[in-house]
Amino acid sequence: MIHVALVKPEIPPNTGNIARLCAANGIPLHLVGRLGFRIDDRSVRRAGLDYWPYVDLHQERDLEELRARLPNSRFLYFSVHAELLYTGVAYRPGDCLVFGSESRGLDPDLLQRNRDQTVRIPISSVHVRSLNLSSAAAIAIYEALRQLRYNCPDTPRITDAVFAPGSLDDKR
Repeated sequence: MIHVALVKPEIPPNTGNIARLCAANGIPLHLVGRLGFRIDDRSVRRAGLDYWPYVDLHQERDLEELRARLPNSRFLYFSVHAELLYTGVAYRPGDCLVFGSESRGLDPDLLQRNRDQTVRIPISSVHVRSLNLSSAAAIAIYEALRQLRYNCPDTPRITDAVFAPGSLDDKR
């Protein structure tokens, strides 16, 4: 199992969407630090729809409390300023994927101290500073799940086999 941590999230629908994503995949969600909203805020609840009872939700005062709660976890910090791509990580069970607030991201000192565990999702446009928090979390979560094969381990995989006409190979 992996964990997802949001440090000082500010936008209720983002947190609600990520909570729903975590509920859908059995992933604990950690809300760290001061939130930019109340957890019972209507917009947070609306974004998570009726899935909130299925969210394994934890709240921690700060990252130190989170580290104490997850002493055996490797923390992976997501930032647009990282060099390592999120696809370059060999995800492991117990990893905690950490995302910063929508307006400020994670503390630059934290990122500097943890450069080897800081990863980014590439953005090819020079006009866009960052991705939406819930989009970035979804990308990272599903890459970790893809590698760990928690979701649907019995799902058949597409191989290099030759496809019949009209099959997947022809739908470009």
